[in-house]
Amino acid sequence: MLNMRFAFVFSILALFSFTSCLAQDAPTEADYYPITAFETPEGVVLEASGFQMMPDGKMAVCSRRGEVWMINDPFSATVAASQFQRFAHGLHETLTLTERDGWLYTTQRSDITRMRDSDGDGLADEFEVVNDGWGISGDYHEYAFGSKFDKNGDIWVVLCLTGSFSSSVPYRGWCVRITSDGELIPTCSGVRSPGGIRANHLGDMFYTDNQGPWNGTCALKHLPEGKFVGHPGGFEWYKLAEPVLGPRPEEPVSGSRFMTEAKRLPHYEPPAVLFPYNKMGKSAAGIACDTTDGEFGPFKNQMFVTDQSYSTVMRCYLEKVQGHYQGACFPFLEGFNSGSLGLELTTNGKMFVGGTNRGWGSRGRKPFAIDRVDWTGKIPFEIHEMRAKPDGFELTFTESVDKQSVEDLASYEISTYTYIYQSAYGSPEVDHTEPTIVKAVAGTDGKSVRIYVDGLQEGHVHELHSDGVRSENGVGLLHAEAYYTLNYLPAE
Repeated sequence: MLNMRFAFVFSILALFSFTSCLAQDAPTEADYYPITAFETPEGVVLEASGFQMMPDGKMAVCSRRGEVWMINDPFSATVAASQFQRFAHGLHETLTLTERDGWLYTTQRSDITRMRDSDGDGLADEFEVVNDGWGISGDYHEYAFGSKFDKNGDIWVVLCLTGSFSSSVPYRGWCVRITSDGELIPTCSGVRSPGGIRANHLGDMFYTDNQGPWNGTCALKHLPEGKFVGHPGGFEWYKLAEPVLGPRPEEPVSGSRFMTEAKRLPHYEPPAVLFPYNKMGKSAAGIACDTTDGEFGPFKNQMFVTDQSYSTVMRCYLEKVQGHYQGACFPFLEGFNSGSLGLELTTNGKMFVGGTNRGWGSRGRKPFAIDRVDWTGKIPFEIHEMRAKPDGFELTFTESVDKQSVEDLASYEISTYTYIYQSAYGSPEVDHTEPTIVKAVAGTDGKSVRIYVDGLQEGHVHELHSDGVRSENGVGLLHAEAYYTLNYLPAE
């Protein structure tokens, strides 16, 4: 009896030891994308909101506090406070930066201003207002985010509403373009509370908008010229934009659904990617596109988005279906030191994330931070792309997959839901359905699977969990969750 008890205890201990080894050996995000925290100057509140790589190798970073700093040798293994030098101050809530012909341009609350150091002492001594054609009322909510220069030399600016519901001064709740000559061109209406703006690899412009009135959850939205993108609070300014965009359009019906209104209103462009609230975050912000051609890993031409509240960076795969952008979002990286806001991806494959916890708080415990993400060269096992099909989805993976696991229907769970498109603040998940995965067929390339789904729902987020999928080497997905915004069904 004693020997039997000993054998039983030994078996349990062996199993526990084996399970512990598996847990310890499971890959983590840091195995692929470690985060390096920068030491910022003592006594400086550097709420980093935007970055710009400069021709001399310095990294410019702007702060919500109205300052611009230069970081010497920003790619060094550690970055100390001594590597920072203040370049400019006294600006008004500088949130984004771009550079051209020796001038550093910043989009601040009231205007686009450009600055330069003409005498080489490291301090900006020339300042010029490029355009100040939009209004400010003093409301705390009137943020302004500018893009990098587009292919025409324009800067696109998304302008937050006055508060959450309305617009009391010109072009609040709009996207405008500022040309090389300093002309303001009204471009899109319907903006609510942006957190960032950036072009994809094709030059099409996107911005992040946040949960609130007419925004059931946070989203990544395309900005096609002349379109309305969701919130009618700024419609008054069609009286200024009419020579460019035509007369004021019809407003959406409160209490409807995104795609119901998109089919009814030809001027309305629905969100390309919805970020499910409390699942992917609560405050979408900065955007970057991976145009590094493999220097940052296997996600060429995909987009990355920060979430200020959750202190994360998310990843987005986009495709065009019936002429409109839509796609999936995936978790990518968590653990940043403050609320992730500014985002920059340099050509050598380094990601810079600026943070602040001001106002809304954040999971990152520091009040402000600058972090850098470096790719180790290892490939994480991830869902690479999630493409819509008329009868389901095609998943591609970053590594070769185990055929048995990707064809096993027990490897997956799928559900759908959408959000109320309404004038009230936000929305719960509504209209839940439970589609059925009827078949899964591995691709002949060894790195994909076709999932056939009975019960696809146009206009819904399709939440997919692929916990049972394994790589060819038996490793589970680093992130098994994917959320596809299925606005339009593709043709055969």
